[in-house]
Amino acid sequence: MHELSITEHLLDHCIREAEAQNASRIRTIRLCIGQLRGIVPDCIQLYLDMLSEGTIAEGAQIEAESLPVKVLCRDCGMEGEITPHHLSCPHCGGLSLKILSGKEFYIKSMEVYINGNKSTASDHGLE
Repeated sequence: MHELSITEHLLDHCIREAEAQNASRIRTIRLCIGQLRGIVPDCIQLYLDMLSEGTIAEGAQIEAESLPVKVLCRDCGMEGEITPHHLSCPHCGGLSLKILSGKEFYIKSMEVYINGNKSTASDHGLE
């Protein structure tokens, strides 16, 4: 259910950014979501479909890229990737891990229409 408030914030941010670029329509919103964030892209799309009715984002599609969980092992000093289902160092099996990434959530880019032409706006942060 937390996806509803996330989607409301996401939609507001995207509309503001698109309007600042004089966009007439938002076609695609590309997100990067860390695996530990607990955000379900399909839920974001469902809420976006409902919340965007009558706005320039109506009909916009969510494209989500899943970002891996990267850790630093305090036992062996090595960095590596883990999955939420295998929470030990991939090198030594140690459990004393420092999370380096995997909690991110941001807008990578948006595809919008400006004067009837497609345009891509990149690197819109949303934390």
